[in-house]
Amino acid sequence: MPLLSAAINRIQPSPTIAVTNKAAELKAQGKDIIGLGAGEPDFDTPDFVKEAAIAAIRAGKTKYTAVDGTPELKAAIQAKFKRDNNLDYALDEISVNVGGKQTIFNAMVATLDPGDEVVIPAPYWVSYPDIVQFCGAKPVIIPCPLENNFKLQPEQLDAAITPATKWVLLNSPSNPTGAAYTAAELKALADVLLGHPHVYILTDDMYEHIVYDNFKFATIAEVEPRLYERTLTVNGASKAYAMTGWRIGFAGGPKPIIKAMAKIQSQSTSNPCSVAQAAVVAALNGPQDFLQERNTAFQARRDLVVSMLNQASGLSCPRPEGAFYVYPDCSGLIGRQTPDGKTLANDEDVAAYLLETQGVAVVHGAAFGLSPAFRISYATSTEVLEDACRRIQKACAAIR
Repeated sequence: MPLLSAAINRIQPSPTIAVTNKAAELKAQGKDIIGLGAGEPDFDTPDFVKEAAIAAIRAGKTKYTAVDGTPELKAAIQAKFKRDNNLDYALDEISVNVGGKQTIFNAMVATLDPGDEVVIPAPYWVSYPDIVQFCGAKPVIIPCPLENNFKLQPEQLDAAITPATKWVLLNSPSNPTGAAYTAAELKALADVLLGHPHVYILTDDMYEHIVYDNFKFATIAEVEPRLYERTLTVNGASKAYAMTGWRIGFAGGPKPIIKAMAKIQSQSTSNPCSVAQAAVVAALNGPQDFLQERNTAFQARRDLVVSMLNQASGLSCPRPEGAFYVYPDCSGLIGRQTPDGKTLANDEDVAAYLLETQGVAVVHGAAFGLSPAFRISYATSTEVLEDACRRIQKACAAIR
């Protein structure tokens, strides 16, 4: 009898975490490494949020809470959904979890059976297919290439849906590409979904507040209210509020799904950290003006990175609408030779070459389901990004 379960053998460790760990390991060995793999803002958690956490500790808010979130936090999330998305959720239609990843994991575990299908546009966040496969269900991957701005087209969605389709996963702005759907683009997808009433929609809006060039964020249940009863709207505090380590994600959605997610959580982690929940109450209810200030800094970094990568031989880097990633196409490097005579066969080879020769850690595109490309996170200082892009330019110029 094998020791490990079939479920654990269906999944792989997160490639983005693997790259971050590899960069940290090389740094610890004294190597000059620039890690551009982590999807983590370099800004600090706002002081007023930290103070709320300290006050919660002093007030003794260090005990168990309700399994899927305190009433105070659910009320703050309820107000956030109304304020930002014009969505009305009752408190028992809201789930609070240990990060957005657990929100998605709980939803999939609570609803998927072997034989079910989940439509996932690629490039995708690395965890989506593995979570689906862990449940014994089938990820149906739809390639969304650069010529379509990395966005799922209505005709692709319609063709992918079968009687076995349980969910469609949407992520806007996208990790890894930064591409974001306009309200009109979401409406076109919604029109397809209205014709398939057995399909539920999970929309991952984690990067909602990180958008540029006056882009107006929209989410699908807001754009098409007739899909409200079939949509799980997922968000969290990690990215916009620079609270990655606090581990709070949340969702609003149909009561039966929210209740089932709470049941899963009651037998896994139980409640999210009580102090972190108090901090997120402050984040959601407090001043939001710092979000635009940080976006201005992110946009300047985006423009720098896009410009410098487009000056690198063999790379083509589109300008994303949001998040803090770029996803340059590296097809111009594939099949060419490095100075030591090695042929670059794929984007994993390109990523390895950048790390080995220039000390720049990026995540190869195959990890996100669309090659040849790689992901760079520009959530770091301008000086570091300039250095990294110069190194990438140097590496590309050396390829024959």
